[in-house]
Amino acid sequence: MRIAIDIMGGDFAPMEIVKGAVSAASRWPEHQLILVGRREALPADLPANCSFHPAEQVMGMDESVENLRAKKDSSIWQATQLVKDGQTDALVSAGSTAAQMAAATLLLGRIKGVIRPAIGSVVPGVPTERVLLDIGANSECTPEMLLQFARMGRVLAQVLLQRENPRLALLSNGSEAHKGNELVRAAYELLAASDLNFIGNQEGRDLFSGDFDVLVFDGFSGNIAIKSAEGAVAVMMSLLKQELTASLPRRLGAALVKPGLKKVKDRLDYQELGGAPLLGVKGVSIVCHGSSHERAIVNAVGKAITCVEADFIARLSAAMAKDVDLEEK
Repeated sequence: MRIAIDIMGGDFAPMEIVKGAVSAASRWPEHQLILVGRREALPADLPANCSFHPAEQVMGMDESVENLRAKKDSSIWQATQLVKDGQTDALVSAGSTAAQMAAATLLLGRIKGVIRPAIGSVVPGVPTERVLLDIGANSECTPEMLLQFARMGRVLAQVLLQRENPRLALLSNGSEAHKGNELVRAAYELLAASDLNFIGNQEGRDLFSGDFDVLVFDGFSGNIAIKSAEGAVAVMMSLLKQELTASLPRRLGAALVKPGLKKVKDRLDYQELGGAPLLGVKGVSIVCHGSSHERAIVNAVGKAITCVEADFIARLSAAMAKDVDLEEK
């Protein structure tokens, strides 16, 4: 398997991205990694299963996506082009999500029937992991788009969580069917009438503990929800550290529970999640957090490998065939 890695994208590029690529190459020596970017960003020696593909330009994290067509020598465009040309099986990037989505849509194209691609992420939860989508690709959505997100989320849960018939829910401000804004109420009707295993609405407090496998919402709500959760976790861990080190007795007690606290921290760390596949395009494109470090890139490569081995795009295409009559926008 061959995976392209955009080494220029991300807040800590290229150093952390390259470190992650090298570590991933050591973990999966049977796969080939193609590092896309500027040659000066690379170490003197690369593992035998790493190669280089030049790209001199970089799409800035806050740069307008309208500049992408004028930057066809950018690392995200070149990495996506490698997938389009069949030279690689997947790509990984921690750069601009908007640029990655645009490059994938323009070069790889949408799966037949898909209105707009979405970003779905596996997140920790109690008692187990779950899929959330859309977490930021589409701020404005229609009810039909939320139905499609549910179909795509179902396949993602089957591939990454091994859930045969995932339970799907819709984020709302109440569990009752009549709750929610116009978008949510209309989406509820579509989901309830579909062949999906739809179990109804879930509230925001159920994000990580509700009895579901896939939770669907528009990208505006999803992005706020996931980033609010990240912020809450960071504050919680900071408060715990502050309180547990406030006195000698507490520090002694903290030493006893430190292993357990570390496990909790690791489970909540987005670096462990690695990245999320861009759903709805005809190729595996893994979207990473902009603040990704080495560990996140390694885990993102692992997610790309899983998606390719599971024939994810073919399975997604089959699922979306149910919606081929929807007007593409």
